Amino acid sequence: MDFDLTEEQALLKETAQRWAADTYPGIEALAEARAEPLGFSEAKWAELAELGLLGLPFAEADGGFGGGPVETLVVMEALGRFMAPEPYFASVILGGGALRLAGTEAQRAAFLPGLMDGSARLAFAHSEVQARYDLNDVATTARAVDGGFRLDGRKSVVLNADAAKTLIVSARTSGARRDEEGITLFLVPADAAGVSLTAYPTQDGGRAADVILTDVFVPTDAVLGAVGTGLSVVERVVDGAIAALCAEAVGLMEALHELTVEYLKTRKQFGVVIGTFQALQHKAVDMFVALEQARSMALYAAMMVEAEDADERRMALSAAKVQINRSGRLVGQTAVQLHGGIGMTMEYIGAHHFRRLAMIELMLGDTAYHQRRVMA
Repeated sequence: MDFDLTEEQALLKETAQRWAADTYPGIEALAEARAEPLGFSEAKWAELAELGLLGLPFAEADGGFGGGPVETLVVMEALGRFMAPEPYFASVILGGGALRLAGTEAQRAAFLPGLMDGSARLAFAHSEVQARYDLNDVATTARAVDGGFRLDGRKSVVLNADAAKTLIVSARTSGARRDEEGITLFLVPADAAGVSLTAYPTQDGGRAADVILTDVFVPTDAVLGAVGTGLSVVERVVDGAIAALCAEAVGLMEALHELTVEYLKTRKQFGVVIGTFQALQHKAVDMFVALEQARSMALYAAMMVEAEDADERRMALSAAKVQINRSGRLVGQTAVQLHGGIGMTMEYIGAHHFRRLAMIELMLGDTAYHQRRVMA
């Protein structure tokens, strides 16, 4: 099997990395962007649209570039390496993924142009506080009324919801709270009557919000996919998101490893460069091995994310997430240890890499959860 990038993929990687490196060369530029009201620069988001990256995973028939999982991996790795705060993951991977998989031709025509040109963003409002990682645990309800549905419930930690014009909301149209059947997805305007957002910063410097829906009316054509069959779409969206997170984590680990090696080459202790100490060299090698293991599994996840066999796909993505979590923890903790006190100061960019890796470890399933899925 050929693991080399094609000429087009290599060019895409170069473009994404050059943009991220030029835009976020250091902690100052990153802090400036995070200080914006939405946690990122609208101008930089428009630049991603001009480069065509916002339309990357969407079909050419819908005005996109028809990129696949490997193209997504390339972009997410570049954005992760420089910790670009733009809501690419929340809007393009999660929200855009649901629209790409379940949207009708009319819905795609209505929402995708704005998403791809940067004028409109999506947020994927599925997780609830009681559900933890169980995708079928949905307490939000949608009752049928004349001309549509009325939604009631609460969604938690909706990434970049305060920057979105439209929320993709999962709600139960039938069945009990943990039933697999009866979950439906809806396109809900973020400013619809009855929608309330409480936005807040996350530990890794990003943005999220809790969303409360109180008797929110949506018309029948706001249903995304078939009524009662939304869980299968949610599962496919989350599978794609796990693969994207794996790629982002590789970019983070790669940057953190390079920062650490460079620090070992310049920091002196007892009049000697600490990189000459064999014990610390071994630690740096351990970081590199963990990084390469993670890189292999991220590529494996990208290759398997579109597998038709659901059990095979889930097992592969869970195995990849387990390795990413393990590698991320080893690389992050070792980097902090080798840096000493500076490794945990927020003035040092390595601490921000560490925080993001720690957040990724818990997103969409921690290590124990995915180990159980593999064994099951």
